[in-house]
Amino acid sequence: VRELDYMVYNFTENREEVAYTFMVTNHSIYSRLTLSAAGSLERHTWIPSSWGWSRFWSLPTDECDGYQSCGPNAYCDLNTSPICNCIGGFDPKNQQEWDLREGATGCVRKTPLSCNGDGFLQLTKMKLPDTMTATVDRSIGVKECEKRCLGNCNCTSFASADVQNGGWGCIMWTGELIDIRNYASG
Repeated sequence: VRELDYMVYNFTENREEVAYTFMVTNHSIYSRLTLSAAGSLERHTWIPSSWGWSRFWSLPTDECDGYQSCGPNAYCDLNTSPICNCIGGFDPKNQQEWDLREGATGCVRKTPLSCNGDGFLQLTKMKLPDTMTATVDRSIGVKECEKRCLGNCNCTSFASADVQNGGWGCIMWTGELIDIRNYASG
């Protein structure tokens, strides 16, 4: 993706906020960002010659970009048919709906969560689940993160908070894992 020389982008993440802003530095260019109630995010630019707005880009871009496309404990993968897949160790919650390519009900554990003998399945090239049921500790590494998650009977998953330079920080989830997708092709 080519960076535009007339746009200045800013992403802020701290204890008080997570925010994205942009500023158009060329005052002859007009741009607007809209978010619909359905969750569609679009950037438009004004085209003076046609006296109208042109869509510059939009999200979602495919079936897997929609929020929670495949329900809890499932992931979306454009390279499979159907696109919804249960995480290993899980089965479709409603097999009949699943067979009809309706994955919204998601998947359920094959065996109940146990505080003794459970382990983790490593998933790669995946978008991390929604963090509504997650906690973050940036002071520990991934090995300590796994140890803490194994020691918490409600912990359902963990990941490194920052995968750069060998990874650091810890994200731990409790409850269902939602809004996961596979990026194996990209």
